[in-house]
Amino acid sequence: MGCAGSTPKVDENSKKLKKPKAWKHAQPITPAQLKQMRDEFWDTAPHYGGQKEIWDALKVAAESDLALAQTIVDSAGIIISNPDMTLCYDERGAKYELPKYVLSEPTNLIRES
Repeated sequence: MGCAGSTPKVDENSKKLKKPKAWKHAQPITPAQLKQMRDEFWDTAPHYGGQKEIWDALKVAAESDLALAQTIVDSAGIIISNPDMTLCYDERGAKYELPKYVLSEPTNLIRES
């Protein structure tokens, strides 16, 4: 007879998000090229399977700071397999793989002056 529902259920599957490790692109790229790569990924990703709503939530999470990203994945019921969000699953078990370039900038990003 405790009061059910007063404590939030801790999901064993949810991990605390972390920023991806530093990475380097094959050749230095500009912010515009990085944006184009990201746009192409998000345009084509839903065609590989999974639910569009989950892809949309992952896109917003990938573009947010960690605290907001955590809230987004938790509320969407996304199961984070890798804390940097490169591998996620939805509640139906569909797999979502995110390349590092949608999650962070490469160390060799060209800063246009």
